[in-house]
Amino acid sequence: MKLSEIKQILPGLTRIDFQTESGARVPEHFHVTEIGRVTRHFIDCGGVLRNETLVNFQLWNADDYEHRLKPGKLLHIIELSEQKLGIDAAWEVEVEYQTETIGRYALEFNGTHFILKNKQTACLAMDACGIPAAKQPAELSVAEGSCCTPGRGCC
Repeated sequence: MKLSEIKQILPGLTRIDFQTESGARVPEHFHVTEIGRVTRHFIDCGGVLRNETLVNFQLWNADDYEHRLKPGKLLHIIELSEQKLGIDAAWEVEVEYQTETIGRYALEFNGTHFILKNKQTACLAMDACGIPAAKQPAELSVAEGSCCTPGRGCC
């Protein structure tokens, strides 16, 4: 989700709710402790230099039950970060949130809640790294006479 999309959604909300993809809710007394501009300059395993810039929100549960972040306040913090950090509203947003460890999530909106979407690692240079493409299920048949042939009783 792009920052511009969040900015369009916030004015129509009366409250901000986040939940994980599995449905676990972020406590309603969370804080957005920081909004940042994150730039990664890296090289993939194929030798290609890459740059990635995104907006990072960090959510934190402070067990502060007296305060609740309102949509207008978050919109103000976003606008301030755009001015002070040179953030572009067209950039993707990534959310940091701690469960067992600090996780990095993509973001979606389902009409009522912001959803912290699980992210996956991937090879960016599949053609150069030498790892074969995953075999299709039809290619995974058991060799004739193998000990694991169905009915052989070895498994």
